[in-house]
Amino acid sequence: MQDKGILIVLSGFSGAGKGTLVKELLNQYQDEYALSVSMTTRAPRVGEQDGIHYFFTDRAHFEETAANGGLIEYAEYCGNYYGTPKAYVEEQLAAGRNVLLEIEIQGALQIKKLFPESLLLFVTPPTAVELERRLKNRGTETEEVIAKRLARAKEESEGMKAYDYIVINDDLAKCVEELHGIVQAARREPIRTKAFIEEIQKELKAFSKGE
Repeated sequence: MQDKGILIVLSGFSGAGKGTLVKELLNQYQDEYALSVSMTTRAPRVGEQDGIHYFFTDRAHFEETAANGGLIEYAEYCGNYYGTPKAYVEEQLAAGRNVLLEIEIQGALQIKKLFPESLLLFVTPPTAVELERRLKNRGTETEEVIAKRLARAKEESEGMKAYDYIVINDDLAKCVEELHGIVQAARREPIRTKAFIEEIQKELKAFSKGE
C-alpha cells in the first residue's frame, strides 16, 4: 500500500477550535502530520523564523512563484500576499505526512478542484449557543465584533454540505481521536489508493495469463 500522505483542509467557524485541534494533532502524532507553512511578503515579527512560521519573501518573487504555478492558493490581505507553496506541500505528502491546511470555505473549494484527493473537514461546536459562549469567553473582542463573527458563521454554514466530514468539537480529546480516525480511514479510500489498485490489478492480470 502506498504510504503517500493526504492534503487535509480544515475550515470552521471562528471560535470552533481549529487551531487547538491542529496543535494537538501535531503533538500526539508528530510523525504523521505536517502543518502547511505559508509564503508571505510581510516582514517577520519578533520571534518568527523563516521556514518554520512562514516562508518570507518579496513581492516580485511571490508574484513570479504564483505566475509559474508554484502556489496552491494565494490571496492579498492588508497589503501583503499570503499563499501555500506547492513544492513544500508535495514534499511533505511524498514523505508520507498528512499536510494540514487551515483555510476558509472559498479557498477550500478551490483546493478541492485542484486536488480532488484532498480531504475537506469542517470544524464546528455542537450548537450555535456554544459557539457564542466560546467567542464571549475569549474576552478579547467587543460585542460588535462577536456579532459580526456570528453573522459570518451563518454565511459559512451554507457551505458545510460541500465538505467530506463535519467534525464536532465538543470534547477536545475525543475530537482529536475522531479526527485522526477519519484521516486514517480516508487514506484507504479508493480515490487515494489508485497506485495500489492498479498494481494489484496488474498482478492479477498476470495470474490470469498464467505468467
